Amino acid sequence: MPNMPEKDPGLWAAVIAWLVMHQPQIYAAGLSVGIAVLRVMYGGGTRRQMYLEGALCGLVTLSLVPLLEWMGLPQSMATFAGGAVGFLGVEKVRGYYDRAAARKVEG
Repeated sequence: MPNMPEKDPGLWAAVIAWLVMHQPQIYAAGLSVGIAVLRVMYGGGTRRQMYLEGALCGLVTLSLVPLLEWMGLPQSMATFAGGAVGFLGVEKVRGYYDRAAARKVEG
């Protein structure tokens, strides 16, 4: 009888260890997705807009978490970053990035 991965306790221990190790990032991305979806629903957006905005906000949040670490901020700031990205939305975050990049190029 072949060994079934779902019955291997080592596999589940590794999955749980990975989840615990990446908990701040997962929580921040999930919070960002949730807030973005609710914001689009509140604004009367379509289901397609909800899915896309939620996915984009979650991915932007995941990309911001290493930046927080690079800046020397604690991992607990990932929750704030996720909430802020979800609340502001992808377009607003992109606008902030464009302005910051333009200042960097000019100066």
